Amino acid sequence: MAKKAPRRTAERILAATLELFNRFGEPNVSTTVISAELNISPGNLYYHFPSKDELVNTLFDQYEARMVVLLAASDDVRDVEDAWFFLHTLFELIWAYRFLYRDLNHLLSRNRRLETHFPAILMRKKVALRTVLDHLMGGEPRTPEETASRDAIAASMVVLLTYWLSYEYVLQPRTAMEPENAEDALLRGAYHVLSLLAPHLDLERRAYLQALTQAYQPALT
Repeated sequence: MAKKAPRRTAERILAATLELFNRFGEPNVSTTVISAELNISPGNLYYHFPSKDELVNTLFDQYEARMVVLLAASDDVRDVEDAWFFLHTLFELIWAYRFLYRDLNHLLSRNRRLETHFPAILMRKKVALRTVLDHLMGGEPRTPEETASRDAIAASMVVLLTYWLSYEYVLQPRTAMEPENAEDALLRGAYHVLSLLAPHLDLERRAYLQALTQAYQPALT
């Protein structure tokens, strides 16, 4: 069996940086800490990434590319179970790059790339969630009032998606961002986002959503 090729240094740096950012928060991790974690010299790190902002930008580019692909799948959501899976997958991606959300306001205030690109991600999320709403609510809205209502629901869903992990962190700052707590946090987030939709579903879809969430009840409390 052929030996697996070792990961390139740049890939190792990115993987370690993401883990450190996610665990401790981007403001609390220096390039010196990253170098020490990898047992490489600061000069070696700077050869690949001349600044910490370069690391942040590269990780954000990874996140953005994956998010764009995922949001395109919103057109395939046709029922409540599809919507549950779609939202849970969204939260899984957000969790994988959770430092972006934990430190979002800080990052936006000092990183021009995030300042210009993150709002576009939010708009893409809103469009995708409007698509999900339309599919679950029987097609396109028929009146301007219905259009405005669905836009408002989609915007509220985006707000929950964006700040749910911050909410979890405020409740349990010492443990919320630890990997062993991920699954419950993601389930709670998906449940609360989908709950915004529940009052607008027909009786059959609403009953199915209630039955679906019963299976996850311990995590939702």
